Amino acid sequence: MAGNKLELTDANFAAEVEGAEGVCLVDFWAEWCAPCRMVAPLIEELADEYAGKAKVASVDCDPHRETAARFGITSIPSLIIFKDGEEVKRFLGVTSKDDLKAALDAALA
Repeated sequence: MAGNKLELTDANFAAEVEGAEGVCLVDFWAEWCAPCRMVAPLIEELADEYAGKAKVASVDCDPHRETAARFGITSIPSLIIFKDGEEVKRFLGVTSKDDLKAALDAALA
């Protein structure tokens, strides 16, 4: 875990997201992806701001292709908000912090 952000893998995704109660924002990304690197600082900020309210996590799609494939991730960054293990909102590409916060707040309401 980097700061408050959780690093997800093929091995822990089901337990940490699908089998968990509450709200979780998952960032599907890759090291070589420039737009992913643009979104990364926002994800870190949201992880700190929502600590104790919602999980904020990331999945590196290169070593964890199985999880990316299960969710049909064909372009990155892809950001998915889950509530009680179910997908409730998906963003593709660079997304503003305000849009992510609005979606997280709606999921928490």
